[in-house]
Amino acid sequence: MKKFIETLKNIFRIEDLRKRILFTLAILLVYRLGCYVVIPGVDPSQLADLQQQASEGLMGLLNMFSGGAFGNAAIFGLGVMPYISASIVVQLLGMMVPYFQRLQREGESGRRKINQITRYLTLVILCFQAPAYLANLHMQLPPEAFMIKGVYFTVFSTIVLMAGTMFIMWLGEKITDKGLGNGISLIIMVGIVARLPFAIISEFGSRFSQQAGGLIMFVVEIVILFLVFVATIALVQGVRKIPVQYAKRIVGNKQYGGVRQYIPLKINAAGVMPIIFAQALMFLPMIFSKFEATSAIAVAFSNYTGLWYNLLFGLMVVAFTYAYTAVTVNPTNMAEEMKKNGGFIPGVKPGKQTAGYIDSIMSRITLPGSIFLAFVAIMPAFAMKLGISNQFAQFFGGTSLLILVGVVLDTLQQIESHLLSRHYDGLMKTGRLKGRNG
Repeated sequence: MKKFIETLKNIFRIEDLRKRILFTLAILLVYRLGCYVVIPGVDPSQLADLQQQASEGLMGLLNMFSGGAFGNAAIFGLGVMPYISASIVVQLLGMMVPYFQRLQREGESGRRKINQITRYLTLVILCFQAPAYLANLHMQLPPEAFMIKGVYFTVFSTIVLMAGTMFIMWLGEKITDKGLGNGISLIIMVGIVARLPFAIISEFGSRFSQQAGGLIMFVVEIVILFLVFVATIALVQGVRKIPVQYAKRIVGNKQYGGVRQYIPLKINAAGVMPIIFAQALMFLPMIFSKFEATSAIAVAFSNYTGLWYNLLFGLMVVAFTYAYTAVTVNPTNMAEEMKKNGGFIPGVKPGKQTAGYIDSIMSRITLPGSIFLAFVAIMPAFAMKLGISNQFAQFFGGTSLLILVGVVLDTLQQIESHLLSRHYDGLMKTGRLKGRNG
């Protein structure tokens, strides 16, 4: 405890770090306040049906990424999901389109162009998502909930929702530039963490009100949650190091190279994306519920705690992990860059053999990583089967857990780098903290 207090004192002794932390907290406070500002023309007292819808299914996922603003019909109702969708599209284009590949190699100027394209694509996506969100409002809320009616409300509210999302993007960029950590990631994480205290209080109350184990069972749940967090951290940080030897070069009176380094291949290179893709596709079986002949199939694959739903969900997570890893990790480019810089893997010839060697290792380590990721994805279903409430069970796995762990590790890593650069001790008593980019 004494070491922890001393670390906090060291953090606030550094003026630049103190300003960054306070600036980040101020921006996040502005975002959280905006999540409760209802769209002008909507009666806040009529939002009970919308909040019920936003607690489950795909709407629950959107509500999580928006920090609860989706269910509040707030001006930040669309959150950062349009920007995330645009970023995914641009990332995939960077793997397939030569123009985007060239921009990625142009350094800072190319990065600025890619960011500009992402913003424009976000606006295009918003032009479709904002009217769709308003159409959903009209379906879920009674007519008297709308104090402004007609085309005027649709046009006005569409502009408000688009401006809200663009303002969130601006807040995220300000955090990245002048604050601490990745702005967009922190905004998503804050939305997730904001639900945690209410979920814990609700679960604590249910254990006593329903005579379902009392305090002992609640403590067991907290211990299990802690172990799940530890296992998820191991998944996020796990890497397989491939040794790389660089040839000696003499330039003038100096010698370069001749050292051994490592290529860190992540066990979970795909991150949280496979779970997001799999969750989106798991809503397709609901289409078959409209037909009598296939209604039984739709019911079987719509039960979130059922065997068939979770089996298919887990298999899809494994498949998407392999697919997304194949898109984002290119062994051929890695081998070519290594060859250009005079590097080679001991015992492996440069070129095609090096690419094949990296690809084979990547395939082997992706298998246990994908299986563990699938287990993390279906953990909330196991938690609900054991009697844990739906709201609290979401923190035992899935996208919320992976985002929470990943963002916290990245932010703590930046804090530690500030401490070490000022000759203070790091956050850990022994060793260094390694985030996703460590």
